[in-house]
Amino acid sequence: MVPQISLNISVVTVSDTRTADTDKSGAVLVERLQNAGHQLYSKSIVKDDVYQLRAEVSSLIANSSVQVVLLTGGTGFTARDNTVRAIRPLLDINIEGFGELFRQLSFLEIGSSTIQSRAFAGLVNGTIIFCVPGSPGACETAWDKIIAEQLDSRHRPCNFTDKLDLS
Repeated sequence: MVPQISLNISVVTVSDTRTADTDKSGAVLVERLQNAGHQLYSKSIVKDDVYQLRAEVSSLIANSSVQVVLLTGGTGFTARDNTVRAIRPLLDINIEGFGELFRQLSFLEIGSSTIQSRAFAGLVNGTIIFCVPGSPGACETAWDKIIAEQLDSRHRPCNFTDKLDLS
């Protein structure tokens, strides 16, 4: 039997208005990753600004202790939704299936409004990044139905743990 590997995960909430007290989406991700046996490496709230986001995520992906970065927020269509613009250029490999599957699952919950989600994921420098909408429900859907299994080294037929820099 393959052992469970505990990963170091950073949670980044992208928001111009959330605080540590009002960040329910970030709290959902922290609770779930810890319940799954992973370690919270860091948690931050970053303004929805292209360059602040790139700086924060660049620092995390350059840190060999961080295997996963979970971003919540900034994936919509408003002028202040900059997660896609900020993070996608950093990726070495896009994981197209994540956004596709997230929207399929989300459709069952919120109907056609899911087309306004630009959720995405990718690999960079031995680190996986998942970018999900900023609602607690979206974070629950993403974690419970996709991310948890893909970060579980025991999940078969495949998962992402063998693609991460675990050194």
